Amino acid sequence: MEAVLIQAINRLEGILVGETEALRDGRHVDLAEISNRKNHSLLEMTRISRGLGPELMTDELQGRLGTLRDRLEENRRVLSLHMEAASEISGIIARAMKDAESDGTYAASVGGVKREQ
Repeated sequence: MEAVLIQAINRLEGILVGETEALRDGRHVDLAEISNRKNHSLLEMTRISRGLGPELMTDELQGRLGTLRDRLEENRRVLSLHMEAASEISGIIARAMKDAESDGTYAASVGGVKREQ
């Protein structure tokens, strides 16, 4: 059972590493597809580990789970940065669109001076 669980951990790590590297490199990432693959892997690991009690946890398995935890945290951090960047970009685009639609008639003055057209 341990060997099967380690194989499942390896598959999930592969997904996480691929997504993390793609996000860092600025490559296109199909987040929905990767999310489905991660969910499937986590379901697989849950099913495999149901019969695995603490007394069956070997040092190797504990080490692999520790590495997986580190990979998950790294992936979470990179995804968080990606989402923050996407939010900032969408805000910039929204402001640019709003500015492009406005003729400036009702724009607030900056520093007490009305903006020139």
